[in-house]
Amino acid sequence: MRVLRRGDAGPDVAEIRAILSGMDLLPPVTGTDGYDTFDVALEHAVRAFQQRRGLMTDGIVGPATFQALKGASYHLGSRPLSYMIASPVHGDDVFTLQERLTELGFDAGRPDGYFGPQTERALKTFQRDMRLTPDGMCGPATIRELHRLSSPRARGGRPVFLREQEQVRQAGPRLRGKRIVIDPGHGGDDLGVVAGGLREADIAWDLARRLEGRMKATGMEALISRGPNHSPTELERAKFANDAGADLFLSLHSDKNPSPRAQGVASFHFGNGNGTTSTVGELLAGFIQREVAARTGMLDCRTHYKSWDIFTRTRCPAVRVEIGYLTNPDDARKLGDPAFRDIVAEGILIAVKRLYLLGEGDQPTGTFTFADVLAHELAKAE
Repeated sequence: MRVLRRGDAGPDVAEIRAILSGMDLLPPVTGTDGYDTFDVALEHAVRAFQQRRGLMTDGIVGPATFQALKGASYHLGSRPLSYMIASPVHGDDVFTLQERLTELGFDAGRPDGYFGPQTERALKTFQRDMRLTPDGMCGPATIRELHRLSSPRARGGRPVFLREQEQVRQAGPRLRGKRIVIDPGHGGDDLGVVAGGLREADIAWDLARRLEGRMKATGMEALISRGPNHSPTELERAKFANDAGADLFLSLHSDKNPSPRAQGVASFHFGNGNGTTSTVGELLAGFIQREVAARTGMLDCRTHYKSWDIFTRTRCPAVRVEIGYLTNPDDARKLGDPAFRDIVAEGILIAVKRLYLLGEGDQPTGTFTFADVLAHELAKAE
């Protein structure tokens, strides 16, 4: 599809307007005049939708926003649902199905709105238990049983994320044996942000290697998602982590802004605006945010939930860190210093250690050191 923004016109704009009107983000349509024009009111409605769904709030309808808009137009029962490898079904109806299966004790995986193999397995098990044909097709008979049995007691797929928390608790406080995928953004011909003589892809790669070395020194199994001359898609990066059976996924980026005054560090985790969030991802994002901000003096731009593909398609808890703005002179100066990147790498490692410590032997933010981590690992091994 073409990218749509203010000033565009056509039937695809009219379709977007109809979806947003149905969500009460625009007034009901009273005529056809201007209906197919992307005006200021439509841009504001798009921004409101994007903010609600954890998308980039730019008022522009690109592929991700259009997919989310189309998905929002479906409700459970409006179409048959099944798993198709060539073209995965996506939408709010799939999200509702995943939530209801989870409420009933069937593990449909993370409620992300994608009908994948885990959702299909849960659906077939439900159908078998309800003495329906276990064909993995969510049709009228299956929907009737879901409506009959579903209760409003548990919403947002919380059991999925309780399982995430329990996995962290059972993994224990030691880092040894933990498998972490480090994902340096961009790469190859995709340089990312280029400003002030610095390239985001190079910064992310260098930081990933520094983090990898520290993690391996603790006994962790650290895997980097790409080579220096390769730029996988987000889906390929997610597949790499899934195939590796990663415990955590850490994506490293820097940012840009038309204003040179924009600066600071921000961290992101999975969340879709429907009350569903990865509790472990949110916890780790908070640890990373506090440690990096405290150690570097960078402006704390806080943590945020997003429904980016890198979160919805990665099965393990995932965090993306935007470390500074290369368009800000102060941030760029810091990021260009290898010693500064060492500090950032140490901060991220300490944040991961805090996640697994779960409060055991905790120390104030910014005071725990790499030497402390190594000493703790050695003590726990004895």
